[in-house]
Amino acid sequence: MQKETRRNSAAGNAPAKPNPPRKLTRAEKKQIAEIIRQAKGDGKAHTAQQTIPYIQMYPDGICKVTGRKYSKTVAFEDINYQLAQADDKTAIFENWCDFLNYFDASVSVQLSFINQGTQRGEAEKSIHIPAQDDAFNSIRSEYRDMLKNQLAKGNNGLVKAKYITFAIEADSLGAAKSRLARIETDVLNNFKLLGVSARPMTGYERLKMLHGIFHPEGGQFAFDFSWLAPSGLSTKDFIAPSSFRFGEGRYFRMGRKIGAVSFLEILAPELNDRILSDILDLETGVIVNLHIHSIDQTEAIKTIKRKITDLDKMKIEEQVRPARA
Repeated sequence: MQKETRRNSAAGNAPAKPNPPRKLTRAEKKQIAEIIRQAKGDGKAHTAQQTIPYIQMYPDGICKVTGRKYSKTVAFEDINYQLAQADDKTAIFENWCDFLNYFDASVSVQLSFINQGTQRGEAEKSIHIPAQDDAFNSIRSEYRDMLKNQLAKGNNGLVKAKYITFAIEADSLGAAKSRLARIETDVLNNFKLLGVSARPMTGYERLKMLHGIFHPEGGQFAFDFSWLAPSGLSTKDFIAPSSFRFGEGRYFRMGRKIGAVSFLEILAPELNDRILSDILDLETGVIVNLHIHSIDQTEAIKTIKRKITDLDKMKIEEQVRPARA
């Protein structure tokens, strides 16, 4: 009896034979292929959020631009270059050249100069001087009225900001964070040598800047990083405009605003140091981006020689044209 019980127990533990794999029908294969295709997408941006070219913004100010590219931004103030003496201008220019030469070929640099409109209420709030319990309220009131009059006759409420963004490639966020921190320290020290006030931007400040660019008509920026996890949204959902529309030449639509993009290539034997300030002095909303990428010295010499050849060719053509006419 005991032997039979053991035999039955062994039979009960015997593994069942696996079912043979079922072949998919043609309709099922097509359905699976369609699901995979929809998940992968066609590689094109179909929403305003997908049009914004970055992957993730972190609270400390680091932005993951692509799979291996990370960037950080430093905001800096203006310098009284135009009012300086000739010797001081030379010193400032040389220090600026040393500053730009600090970046090697592995670092991409972008200088951004943004003339941005602001809401009148915010501007009036920034110049409001509250009264205090002393004998100087009359002076405060007079100064406040003077600022309001200047605001009424001012530059259309434009706020001018300047930023420098540097990007590197790294295998992970941790590796990028350590190197970006070193570059940021060197950038701040170089600005200090120039006598320029500068500060690193947090992730919130970078998103607020992008929100202002994507909403030139104004609007309140409401965002907190703690909102992302419970809402399931991304940072792009808080800064994206209602829509983008491209394909009209150099013109584009961003929400209800129409803008234009121009690429400027300057080939000239002499360049005035006021060219950038003259562009930024325009009393309108304009964004100027200067992209800087270091190249090898040998390649740079070859590029300069090619440009000189192009200039000589243009000069000869201009001389030949009147002779033919």
